[in-house]
Amino acid sequence: MPSRRQPFFRTYVFSLDHKVIGIQYAITGLLFLLFGFSLMMVMRYQLAYPMTPVPFIGGLLSQANASGGILLPEFYNQLGAMHGTVMVFLGVVPLAIGGFGNYLIPLQIGAADMAFPKLNLMSYWVYAVGGLIMIATFFVPGGAAQSGWTSYPPLSVIASGGQTWWLVGMLFLITSSTLGSINFIVTIVQLRAPGLTWMRLPFFVWAQFAAAFLLLLAFPPLEAAGVLQLMDRVAGTSFFLPSGLVVAGQAVTSMSGTAEGTLASGGGNPLLWQHLFWFLAHPEVYVLILPAMGIVGEIIANNTRRPLWGYRGMVYSVGFLTFMSMVVWAHHMYITGMGTTLAAFFQTTTMIISVPSIVIITSLLMTLWGASIRFTTPMLFALAFLPMFGIGGLTGLPLGLAPSDIHLHDTYYVIGHFHYLVAPGTIFALFAGIYYWFPKATGRRMNDLLGRIHFWGSLVCMNVIFMPMFIQGLGGMNRRLYDGGLQFQHNADLLKWNVVIGIAAWTMGLFQVPFIINFFTSIRWGAPASANPWDATTLEWATTSPPPHHNFDTPPSVYRAAYEYSVPGAERDFSPQFEPERV
Repeated sequence: MPSRRQPFFRTYVFSLDHKVIGIQYAITGLLFLLFGFSLMMVMRYQLAYPMTPVPFIGGLLSQANASGGILLPEFYNQLGAMHGTVMVFLGVVPLAIGGFGNYLIPLQIGAADMAFPKLNLMSYWVYAVGGLIMIATFFVPGGAAQSGWTSYPPLSVIASGGQTWWLVGMLFLITSSTLGSINFIVTIVQLRAPGLTWMRLPFFVWAQFAAAFLLLLAFPPLEAAGVLQLMDRVAGTSFFLPSGLVVAGQAVTSMSGTAEGTLASGGGNPLLWQHLFWFLAHPEVYVLILPAMGIVGEIIANNTRRPLWGYRGMVYSVGFLTFMSMVVWAHHMYITGMGTTLAAFFQTTTMIISVPSIVIITSLLMTLWGASIRFTTPMLFALAFLPMFGIGGLTGLPLGLAPSDIHLHDTYYVIGHFHYLVAPGTIFALFAGIYYWFPKATGRRMNDLLGRIHFWGSLVCMNVIFMPMFIQGLGGMNRRLYDGGLQFQHNADLLKWNVVIGIAAWTMGLFQVPFIINFFTSIRWGAPASANPWDATTLEWATTSPPPHHNFDTPPSVYRAAYEYSVPGAERDFSPQFEPERV
């Protein structure tokens, strides 16, 4: 019996369908990624050519932000803080978890929808409101937040009004992630198809399952910390504001937020915020990485036509990594004066947490060994993820050891390390997932030539952007300098790299144009795709492309493991989970 047609807003705006919500998350996240990347391109011009007007947009900025088109230091700090915030909390995490997770988890476990569709709808719109609040801070008196994406007090407590709204936006984003994580966990535990035992789950589902637990456990402490910092700004409390603070030669005795003039008691501890922030922010790194690993695992298995090597070991590694990520946060805080005993503990846990990541990457490399690889566009991005993530991981080891971290902390080395994990690492995996599952979501394929242009241009530019940052960091160039370090003599031989990095960043922006054109034109004019265009084995390929509202016309059953490729004696080189054994 045909279902009654829903009104437009109920179908495409306030839908309860996990697929529509996943697409909403994905499109919104991609738009925020574009916005955050644009902020960075403006910053790179300032660093490459200090004290010169920014082309094109310099004249559009107010005199309070760019005098004569030249960025002012305060506005540069705003761009830096909002770039980090937008890329991590509004871009990568919503795309990786909200986009891919929402769309694919019910399909991959054979469910009709998420366990709590209304909670799912609420999660997206709370995220959207939080994102709009964040962007709106650029237009409040005093401008956007300028205390870094970490919002360290006491600077963040006495900063301009935009910092208050940054905290409000963060509370919305944290609430959204918490709601979504509960939904993911319950869905995976309760709604698996008959026959889909735990060790038959696709690796992607395991990765999302672990990431959901990290969000559920690590985000609430930061939400509590955000409320406390908000109270410091608007209610005159001093949870993070110390006594005897002197700024510009004057003792700080009151707030600069809406409670200006309210006496502050002092006695707060700025380091308490750092502990609460990094207790979330280091697990957050794995919230970024785990879905990326899951995506790459799916694509590598499909394009090598082989099962994932060491599947069980990969699953156990994800579990161990999830646990260990909760006990390494203070390696971001070695220079805060912590004792050698505590530093030794966090150095040890930091070295240990590298082991499960190595197990997963090694398993993916072993899957490639001796395989007849199909070099499709999603496979190119997935393959590039491996060395890029490897560089990011290896360069993180010196930062996990206190003796070397003391010298490298707050230099461009840290920026290079983190961005190798997130930019050519995680974001490449997300691009791979878009190219891979685009036919399932739309029923059409993306253009392969445009995809390859996008890949090769992005790969070259990413490395030209971030590799020189290791040179700058080892040379002692500090990050967050408005003039790129021009004022310090020891940076003289390193400044030339800012020009190289800037040109590479703007060129990479141009290489995103083929992707944007490809994405939107393929929705309408792409080559039609069958239900299973990649000859894959997992459950999402059992239904039509795109899937109907309830995903499956007939509820599927699972008869085998997730990656039965190239089984000896089989008629084809893939044996889908949803097909019964042939007698």
